[in-house]
Amino acid sequence: MSKNTPLDRRGFFKIAGRYGYTSALLAVAATAGPLTLATVGKAAAQTEKKRDKTAIKTLTFGAAGFNPENLKIQESGQLWFAKKLEENTDGALKVEFIGNNAICNQGDCVKKTQQGIIDMFTASTQNSAGSAPYYNALDFAYMFPSRAAQHHFFYSKKSEPLFREPMRKLHNIEFLYTHCELRGLMMGSKFQDAPLITSIDELAGTKNRVTGTQLGRLAMELMNLNPVPIAWEETLDGLKQGLIDGAETWMGAAAYANMSPVLSQVVDLRFFCGTEHTAMNHKTFASLDPELQDIIKETSFEAQQYTQIENERSLIEVTGAVENPPPGTIFGDAGVRFAGLSDAERRKAEEMCSPEFQPKQWEKWIERIGKMSGGQDVYKGIYDIAREIPADMNAVDVTPVRWWEA
Repeated sequence: MSKNTPLDRRGFFKIAGRYGYTSALLAVAATAGPLTLATVGKAAAQTEKKRDKTAIKTLTFGAAGFNPENLKIQESGQLWFAKKLEENTDGALKVEFIGNNAICNQGDCVKKTQQGIIDMFTASTQNSAGSAPYYNALDFAYMFPSRAAQHHFFYSKKSEPLFREPMRKLHNIEFLYTHCELRGLMMGSKFQDAPLITSIDELAGTKNRVTGTQLGRLAMELMNLNPVPIAWEETLDGLKQGLIDGAETWMGAAAYANMSPVLSQVVDLRFFCGTEHTAMNHKTFASLDPELQDIIKETSFEAQQYTQIENERSLIEVTGAVENPPPGTIFGDAGVRFAGLSDAERRKAEEMCSPEFQPKQWEKWIERIGKMSGGQDVYKGIYDIAREIPADMNAVDVTPVRWWEA
């Protein structure tokens, strides 16, 4: 085989089988010029040799469907975090990053982490809620008014008692960091020739994909959006075949999952969390030396800042999640229209479905989450924290805080 043989999928897996997924991925990311079997293989061998030199523990990282290419679209930082963790521990921790759904997917990564099959994982908190129901604490409708409010909460020291500690106790999950977006509706071909959507009423009666979160489903029912549970991996086919009119997700996810060719309009509804988080098995975390635990927390803090800055940039420059998406962005090149609802219209949607305006509809879930947390008013606690900053603050302006420090 020629040393100039282009790298294909089969060749990548051959290199990954010999030197590990992470070394292969890092080699691809670091190779300048054309990717060939020879250049990537040589780089992977050198990378693996360097990574193996001082490792005292290898952590298996199941990163659902992520890879270097789609992480340039949704900048949720998983590969960056894996590399940074190795650097910050001087190689004492080696992270074996396995994406492309090769070891786990959006629905079962959390379960495999809880069981100790893998050590850490990435998936949306909403898809993870099926196996770890306390994740639902993040999903009350219109609890977060902005992406800035989401980042502010995850930096807040109050996130420890309200969210992180219950995740450890209830689900053996050490929550590390997360990307932050808010969910809207990604509409398919039915709205291709329709006027730009300006009202929630124009969506009434449509059939839309919903994630594993039961709270998201409730909000959609209250807005007459007919939620249909469909696995993330099957959503694109559902849109292609017209089985659903749209899908609730966030815009970065629609872009990285290559949905844009089958989308007509993206509706900026912002009705609950879209949080692609990274977490690990808490028992594994607790078994490490305190110094390594501190480095994991510090690296998670750095990763929260990375996605706070980089995903905001990518939403505009790469995805085109703005009015009249320009050429050169994913939405712009695919002809996807951005339906930015007015504040008044979004308020109307909030009044239709949020606990603030429909308290009886949410009583059961507020009580259930409160009981799981040990008796706290979790909804009110998070709701209030989310409003400690100005409603119009940009996400990049939120002050980073080490949430674990006293």
